[in-house]
Amino acid sequence: MTLDEVRGIAQGGESPQVEFKRSTGQRSAAAQSVCGMLNGRGGHVLFGVTDNGDIVGQEVSDSTRQDIARQLSQIEPQVVLDPEIVPIEGDRAVIVISVPGDRTGPYTYDGRPYVRQGPTTRQMEQETYEQRLVENRDPRRRWEARPASNLGVGNLDASEITRTISAAIDRGRMEEPGTRDPEDLLRGLGLMREGQVLNAAVVLFGEDRLFMPDYPQCLLRMARFRGTTKSEFEDNRQVRGNAFKLFQQAQQFLREHLPIASEVRPDEMEREDAPLYPMEALREALANALCHRDYGLQGGSFGVAIFDDRLEITNTGTLPPGITIEELTEPHTSQIRNDLIADTFYRRGIIEQWGRGTVKMVELTEEAGLVPPEFEERGGEIVVRFRPVHYVPPTRVEHDLSDLQREILKVLAKTGETSLSDVLEALDDVPRRTVQDNLQTLRSLDLVELEGRGRGAQWRLADGE
Repeated sequence: MTLDEVRGIAQGGESPQVEFKRSTGQRSAAAQSVCGMLNGRGGHVLFGVTDNGDIVGQEVSDSTRQDIARQLSQIEPQVVLDPEIVPIEGDRAVIVISVPGDRTGPYTYDGRPYVRQGPTTRQMEQETYEQRLVENRDPRRRWEARPASNLGVGNLDASEITRTISAAIDRGRMEEPGTRDPEDLLRGLGLMREGQVLNAAVVLFGEDRLFMPDYPQCLLRMARFRGTTKSEFEDNRQVRGNAFKLFQQAQQFLREHLPIASEVRPDEMEREDAPLYPMEALREALANALCHRDYGLQGGSFGVAIFDDRLEITNTGTLPPGITIEELTEPHTSQIRNDLIADTFYRRGIIEQWGRGTVKMVELTEEAGLVPPEFEERGGEIVVRFRPVHYVPPTRVEHDLSDLQREILKVLAKTGETSLSDVLEALDDVPRRTVQDNLQTLRSLDLVELEGRGRGAQWRLADGE
């Protein structure tokens, strides 16, 4: 690696793939980051660079190299990592550890597994570690790929299997198999092995009577709340069934409860009606949740919650190692927890391209004039939150803003254009989630605007305010 390449990395700042350490005095923490990158998509760890990206270098001796080697030797399974010494000036240099990604793993340092979350390193949850151990040793031992105990083809909905095959043929995603025998069709979809039906087949095609008590996680929770909190229901339902049934029921619930927004176009005499949220974006979020959720957790569920000022779609599970919340709004590597389930959804025509679901949601909401959806990892589940751009509280905005919202507007008036981090610093001790919610409410009222995405996003007062 050249010094110019080091400068380029330093200018980009820390990220899931980049970690800076001022000196090898921080070599233990650096080894944890190397472990986290091995468990993710790789990257670079640089000694001799400050947290702000300033290249300061350090003296490098034989003992320095040996100290680094000793730390890296505590990573298991063993992996060959050859630190590079990049001279900068005099006797000072930057030490670069280039870490390969997408490894089999999972890896541990000093007996503990680590993952990268944004620009930080944290210990991997034990349950996730154990699950990755099993899956990486034998992909067939993933939950969806395990045999369904004491169940056979007769426990599945044959008509749903046939509909899936017909849809796949119509879309050119499967050749005509020449049979409609359910067992042959399941084998063609990879949902049977050695004469046994797999868990994925039950999730996709199981009959309703199977799901209690054997598959309680095949549950859809739907609620329409009155107001902006969960204190009062207008409607509350629970449905158990296969993934296709849950997908259809969730869409039906949305159609029943979402208000219709109307507008009269200047060049036409007729009023045009449209849902408050773009249904195609919501459909994408529902499909994404069903494909990515962790079905191995029997207490899990899939949920839809409608409030006066937002709509939330949730699924049980966490993000795959190496993927951060910020990356979901941009093109990213697809790491699918349930390959068999997702492949069947693709053949059916419900999803179009792996790895684009969250990006497509952003594009569709922006095309509809809405604020982009928010993604959150919360209490063992992933949340996708949509907001209607024209939501207005019952009373006039001038008299309905909270004290915090007024403070946020003052901060933006003073700073002009600023990041979320700077807003948080100016407000002092207000929780990040609270500030984000209030910023989005102000945005839906056309009082503030957001420019850019991810870490480079900037907030400012809306034009004319």
